[in-house]
Amino acid sequence: MENRIKKRLFVLLLAAWLSAFMSGCGLLERLESIKTEISQEEGKSEPTSGTARKQKKRVKKKKDSDGPEDRTPVQTEDASEDMEEAPEETQRAQEDANAGELYTGYFAYQTLDDETKQVYHEVLTAILEHGEKAELSTLDVDVLEKAYKAVCADNGGLFWVSGYVYTQYTRGGDLIGMDFTPKYTMAYEEREQYQQQIDASVEELLAGISIVDSDYAKAKYVFEILVQNVDYDAASENNQNIISTFLNRSTVCQGYACGTQYLLHLLGIQSVIVTGNAGGESHAWNLVCLDGNYYHMDTTWGNSRYLDRTSQIEKYVNYNYLAVTSEEIARTHRTDESFPLPECTSIEDNYFVRENRYFAEWNPDVVGAVLAEAWNAGANSAAVKLATAEIYEQVKAYFIEEQHIADYCEGISSIYYLEDPEMGVVTFHF
Repeated sequence: MENRIKKRLFVLLLAAWLSAFMSGCGLLERLESIKTEISQEEGKSEPTSGTARKQKKRVKKKKDSDGPEDRTPVQTEDASEDMEEAPEETQRAQEDANAGELYTGYFAYQTLDDETKQVYHEVLTAILEHGEKAELSTLDVDVLEKAYKAVCADNGGLFWVSGYVYTQYTRGGDLIGMDFTPKYTMAYEEREQYQQQIDASVEELLAGISIVDSDYAKAKYVFEILVQNVDYDAASENNQNIISTFLNRSTVCQGYACGTQYLLHLLGIQSVIVTGNAGGESHAWNLVCLDGNYYHMDTTWGNSRYLDRTSQIEKYVNYNYLAVTSEEIARTHRTDESFPLPECTSIEDNYFVRENRYFAEWNPDVVGAVLAEAWNAGANSAAVKLATAEIYEQVKAYFIEEQHIADYCEGISSIYYLEDPEMGVVTFHF
């Protein structure tokens, strides 16, 4: 009964936990959803004290060509025929189901069916509580894997966990139960110390934005602040979680995506981590909801040094992938379809649209005015986005090949420019 009282209390307190430890985890490719063959050979078991006895069966590992061969095996345990059912099971399920209302702002969670939503809640509860293991309401390992991926996608700040193992229980050859055991990378006390340091770093980074600012302003701010303060470095420690992002200030795409989700959530913006590949490599970025519309947002590609690593130009913010459509992101990115994504069609909160740098018609004076404003203000660069390939080529020919940029930028003697035909963007560096 004491355990059930604690369980009920935790359900009531879960909202507070979520506010404190909200957001992602390590790279989903590190997911320890182990696939094994379980020997069905029955072994002899001897009774132990109590009403239940368990015996570990032999486990034979199955080679997985897509990952390391030294993965942690799944355990299958045999429960006696007289094993008692968990007390108040129905009541517990109802309590856990009620927690679903806490996840209304979590995108990946909302894409799940009811069974997987319940397992999502059980998995996240165990991780936030730093529990050793949790009994699951499902017997399906695929449901567990899907729920775990959704938890990681919705919660970018789970820096203390990296994968899991599961234990299956059988009775008379029939599967009757399954436990979830998180694989922690640190003890709870160390986690708390890291969280305090992260909180201080995040407070510093978010000092220039307010919860009452517009959705677009928040997204732009987070995009800029991470690019400006965090370098891309594959050698950075903890680069699959926000320790690298907020403490090391150097990370890779997963760290950028987790950090973006973490900061946007604190600012009240729904965001989820999307995984897939780009440029032939595994990649992670974000889906964000701004003013009721969904957009893709790739903070990693916002770091100019990531796409132009040999450039001698000082790092700057590349806005080409700030709030783009599904059609635009698909030109360079492929998702792994861990959960269904909406079709993003709005351009209302795209950076170039909001900053009046998007042109659907060819008018050299209008484009020239943008370049002149940046030049006169002493800016190092200015980028424009063109709606069609035809206008894109006209901008290049007129301002660069024919050098009409000198008509708008008085005294300019040289120009360096970057092309991004996939996104229809030309960036001028002064």
